[in-house]
Amino acid sequence: MEPDNFTNEFFGIGIQNGKTPENLGVLWRTAQNLGASFIFTIGNRYAKQASDTHHAVKAMPYFHYETFTDFYTHLPKGARLVGIEMHETSEALETFEHPRRCVYLLGAEDHGLSKEAIEKSHFLVQFPSKMSLNVAVAGSIVLYDRTRAKQRS
Repeated sequence: MEPDNFTNEFFGIGIQNGKTPENLGVLWRTAQNLGASFIFTIGNRYAKQASDTHHAVKAMPYFHYETFTDFYTHLPKGARLVGIEMHETSEALETFEHPRRCVYLLGAEDHGLSKEAIEKSHFLVQFPSKMSLNVAVAGSIVLYDRTRAKQRS
């Protein structure tokens, strides 16, 4: 009997050193609407956002990590870390095959991901953009692409 692909699939999304609680709230709302299993923050911590009108933080698990090392140590077993970053080694989102079990990590608009996060990501992904996008917009684009894309095994 084939295993049920839905039980083998999960994904989470979060922000490293986010700048504003509004961006986090918008991203959380999108994550809830597009089926994320959990949400998280690394560094800055925001417990309640006015922009989270669907109360995603109450509807799905929320994790907070003080440092990237703490986050990476607690990465779910079998999950691949997908960094969203404008970087010379990043794959194009248009051709990226999303892992069935993964964690998407975004950085703040002004600094992006830390050097450690870039180095430890299993995949780096970017999409065409001349300048950095708002973190909630960037995360929403990636999650939307996941809903319509073929996924890795």
